Amino acid sequence: MKIKNKVQGFTLIEMVVVLFIISLLLLIVIPNVTEQRQHANVISDSALKTELSTQRQLYLSDNPTESTVSLEKLQEEKYLSSQQVKQIKERNLDD
Repeated sequence: MKIKNKVQGFTLIEMVVVLFIISLLLLIVIPNVTEQRQHANVISDSALKTELSTQRQLYLSDNPTESTVSLEKLQEEKYLSSQQVKQIKERNLDD
């Protein structure tokens, strides 16, 4: 008497259903991730503008004889880091 080994696995229909569900989930998740990234960029830009404004005010408070200050001067005087200056220039946040 021969015993046939029954091969277990997924049917084509089951695989199609799983792939369909995964694709639906991706269609829901990807736009939300994109929106969150854009929102984070807006918040980051706002925070960087606030930091720039605050550091300018501090510099002008410490140096009352000057009426304006450049990004390079703020970096030179250690009011801003080089990375902050780079980000401000890249994003055109300098007023």
